[in-house]
Amino acid sequence: MKVARNKLTVTQINASTKTLLGDGDGLYLRRSKSGTRSWIFVYHWQGKRRELGLGSYNSGTAPVGLVAARKRADDVRAQLTDGIDPMAEKRKVAAIPTFGKAADDYIAGQKAGWSNSKHGWQWEQTLGDAYCSSIRNKSVAEIGVDDIVGVLEPIWLEKAETATRLRMRLEKVLDFAKVKGWRSGDNPAVRSGNLIHLLPTRTRQVKHHAALAYADVPGVMAKLTDLDGVGAEALRFTILTASRSAEVFGARWDEFDFDKKVWIIPPERMKARQQHTVPLSDAAVAILKIRLEKKSCDFVFPGQDLKTPISNMTMGKSLKKVAAGVTVHGMRSAFRDWAGDMTNHPREIAEAALAHKVGNAVEQAYRRSDALEKRRALMVDWANFCTSPK
Repeated sequence: MKVARNKLTVTQINASTKTLLGDGDGLYLRRSKSGTRSWIFVYHWQGKRRELGLGSYNSGTAPVGLVAARKRADDVRAQLTDGIDPMAEKRKVAAIPTFGKAADDYIAGQKAGWSNSKHGWQWEQTLGDAYCSSIRNKSVAEIGVDDIVGVLEPIWLEKAETATRLRMRLEKVLDFAKVKGWRSGDNPAVRSGNLIHLLPTRTRQVKHHAALAYADVPGVMAKLTDLDGVGAEALRFTILTASRSAEVFGARWDEFDFDKKVWIIPPERMKARQQHTVPLSDAAVAILKIRLEKKSCDFVFPGQDLKTPISNMTMGKSLKKVAAGVTVHGMRSAFRDWAGDMTNHPREIAEAALAHKVGNAVEQAYRRSDALEKRRALMVDWANFCTSPK
């Protein structure tokens, strides 16, 4: 027997003060004591009566009108026809987070295993509103290829490195969501899938870090000494220790032994995942003592909010003021060229100072000493050169 539907009109609804109005075949409009009215769908599942809310008629940020309510009722009826419990399905959908929540959960779960806090900060920035504002509030189950292309396309050519890292992070978050049972099907952020046909092909170029000629280093150091700010201090320390920028901006006070004049960088913060001991020259210690007087947190070179260290960009800005066109990482090349051209220090000592592996696996196994004192002599000579008259 055919059940009557669509019995109500908007005029009837607005004029009625009844507690319950029926539109037919399970759809009702219920009025509360306060006057608000909400749509419900009444059905029976496994012998039990159930009421499923379909939205408010006259309140909230997105009121549901008569036409929309009927469409929702039709969707519920279709689920019942397919043998699906609409209430259970609604609960399942409600439990699926937004992409933003899924990304935040993934980052929180992975942070402990990442090499430094800056790594986590970079994930939060790229997956935050800076690049993903268009998808953060969308259900992670509904993220498709068009969403991923929309995020990546504006920066794919202009910011190639950032876009590549962002794509890989999107892929990991969506894989995480699939494992959690929040989505199914193929991962739309996989490069070898649809994206390879939808994003332009980049011209592959090999880029070397722009390095300063070592003869110009003393002049740059003199100019940096005249600059105020944590960025300039961090850059001077980076040059004097020939360290990678990430090792410096993540440096914490408990890594330093002022009595022995060494900086012990833990394995998790090193590129090779091996502990590295840096002998400190007097010039490097002097910078640390300046920072110690300004100590405000665990980081030697803290960022503005003190919860994170400065970024490589901060040091880069300081370098740009005194030597435009070169990179912070390129200062390590200047050190290596100087050691090879201007000193008699052995090659393996200079390589060890840069935390590079020297020789094959057998040679490394037999070379148990890290030649600390030989490296100390090299770093003292480097400091004397860096601080010599231009």
